[in-house]
Amino acid sequence: MEFWVEDLGLLPYGEAWAYQKEVHQEVVRGKRPPTLLLLEHPRVITLGRKATGENLLFPESWYRENGFELFWVERGGDVTYHGPGQLVGYPIFPVGREVRRFLRQIEEAIVKVAAGYGLEAYPTPGYAGVWVGEDKLCAIGVAVKEGVSFHGFALNVSTDLNDFTVIIPCGLKGKGVTSLEKLLGRKVPMPEVKERVVQAFAEVFGMAPRYGGTA
Repeated sequence: MEFWVEDLGLLPYGEAWAYQKEVHQEVVRGKRPPTLLLLEHPRVITLGRKATGENLLFPESWYRENGFELFWVERGGDVTYHGPGQLVGYPIFPVGREVRRFLRQIEEAIVKVAAGYGLEAYPTPGYAGVWVGEDKLCAIGVAVKEGVSFHGFALNVSTDLNDFTVIIPCGLKGKGVTSLEKLLGRKVPMPEVKERVVQAFAEVFGMAPRYGGTA
C-alpha cells in the first residue's frame, strides 16, 4: 500500500484547513489513498476542542492586531502556534476507531526523525506530543471524522520560539518549547526534514510514499 505526499509550501491556515477537508472527503470516499500534507503557515494561533480561551494571554483582537491569525478548530488539544520554520504535517489517513494507536504512531515517527539528528526525544503518556528534556519539540492534535483523520503535527525546525510566549502552549504551564535548530545549534534545512519525516512515516505505517499526489 502507498500514501501520497503533497508539499504545499507556505500556505495561510484558512486555505490549508479548507483543502484538508477536500482531501479528507476524497480519502473517505476512496477516491485517493492516505495522504500526508506537508506545509508551513504564516503566524497563526489555533485553539482545539479542549480550549476555552484561558490559555490565550491577550484578547483575541490583540493577536489579529499583532500579525497573528486566530482560528477555533475541531482538532484535539488546547492552544498552539504555527509559523514559518515549523513543519506542519496533516496525515489524512483511515484510522477507524484506533485513534490512540494512530497518535502513538505519529509520535513514533517524530521520535525517529529526532533520533536521526542524534536527539533523544520521547512522547509523554497522557497527552500527545514529542519532547526533548522538559521542552516540547512537536505538538500533535488530530480530529477523526468518518473513520479518517485530519489535522496532525507541528514540528519546530527553525521556528521563532518567541512567538510561543504570547500563549500558554497546549495549556501546559511551566513547560518550554524547543526546535531542531536550537537543540543542534545549527541551521537545519527544511527540505531535509521533510524527507526524513516522509521516510519515518513510511517505516512506521508500513506504506510506500508517492510524491505529488498523482496516480
